[in-house]
Amino acid sequence: MSALARAVAGPVIAALVVTSLLAVWVTAGGAGTLTRVQLRVSLAAVPMRAFTAQAAAADRSATTFITIRNLTGTADQLVAARSPLARRVVLTAGRGLAGGPRTTIPSLTIPAHGTLQLSPFGSDVVLQDPQPFETLATVPLVLTFRHAGTVTVQASVTAPGTP
Repeated sequence: MSALARAVAGPVIAALVVTSLLAVWVTAGGAGTLTRVQLRVSLAAVPMRAFTAQAAAADRSATTFITIRNLTGTADQLVAARSPLARRVVLTAGRGLAGGPRTTIPSLTIPAHGTLQLSPFGSDVVLQDPQPFETLATVPLVLTFRHAGTVTVQASVTAPGTP
């Protein structure tokens, strides 16, 4: 056996042993399984800011009603939202009063096999400086989740204060 063959044999044998051990570990289930988080948005609505265009234009934000069900045993988080009709969209937490003080937050958790209900009365997705949308049937919302990825919904435009 040449010197080159002896020099290469050690690392090649080590690589084959490690690859074989990893294959056995994965086959035996030691690597775990990937569970894709599945979410269902069962309600998405953006209430008109007011019944008249002038009054709506005076309100620089629009709140939402969104219900998100987690169909899996793994919790997920809503980490961002956007809409082509709003300059900025933020996740907020309120104190149970519509129109009360709100705090911008980085994410909202959807518990495993649970439901997250967003509304102007609690945690919410808020469109800031939206374009006039009151004459539209829907507002497009793009929701980004930590595990489930991106979900696009068409939120119905409803009467002020209603889901």
